[in-house]
Amino acid sequence: MRPERFVITDRSWALIESLLPGTVRDRGVTAKDNRLFLEAVLWKVRVGG
Repeated sequence: MRPERFVITDRSWALIESLLPGTVRDRGVTAKDNRLFLEAVLWKVRVGG
């Protein structure tokens, strides 16, 4: 499988970014990298993990 299959496009990310909790400016690690987290979740769903 090609790695890019699991990457969220910039266009898709622009549509969903504001729906996720927290921002980079928030204290702590909330949303340190929401995009990477979402890509990991989607990857787990796709591969059945």
